[in-house]
Amino acid sequence: MIKIKDLKKSFIQNDGSVLVVLDGVNLEVSKGDFIAITGASGSGKSTLLHLLGGLDKTDKGEILFNNENIFNYNVKKMSFYRNQVVGFVYQFHYLLPELNVIENVSMPFLLNKFNKQEVFEKAIGLLDKIGLKDKALSFPDQLSGGERQRVAILRSLINNPELLLADEPTGNLDIKTGENVFLLFKDLIREFNLTAIIVTHNEHLARFTNKIYRIASGKLQVF
Repeated sequence: MIKIKDLKKSFIQNDGSVLVVLDGVNLEVSKGDFIAITGASGSGKSTLLHLLGGLDKTDKGEILFNNENIFNYNVKKMSFYRNQVVGFVYQFHYLLPELNVIENVSMPFLLNKFNKQEVFEKAIGLLDKIGLKDKALSFPDQLSGGERQRVAILRSLINNPELLLADEPTGNLDIKTGENVFLLFKDLIREFNLTAIIVTHNEHLARFTNKIYRIASGKLQVF
């Protein structure tokens, strides 16, 4: 499904020096894989995830999705890839405070023409799966941290993505809440038969995935 070939990425720092973050990363991901990428802060975990999601450009190398290099996509195809093929979950929930829960879950559709009744019914169904149906009309400031992150996870699933990318999705939660959210996340991945790549510094949670990799010195290795 995904093949990363000799991926390189560097950044120019304020003093003009070059910081090499990814230095020849290679990885193959099959459909249905649930992969964790670990590593120290600043090791390049999030950079790799942003490249996979088409949010940044590589210096060198390829990311092949279904045998096509995503960096060769035109603007329209890249937009479709980001909005329809990939689902994103971040450390912070980024829910819109002026929208209620059902509207936040449905957010990817609110940007385009959509059948409101159909989409809201789907959102209600997802909320019911995680025990938040009774919170459908609540606003983000009326939810706990764990509830907000669960809503953010559902928002990433509403479009039926093929690939789910998560950047420290439990990093802003306490240990117990974080574990509960992560296990729910894993159950949803299995139920929807998703391919998922999660970036985390929490090696305990990483062990709940099928494969673990570590980034160090710009290289990706099996952990």
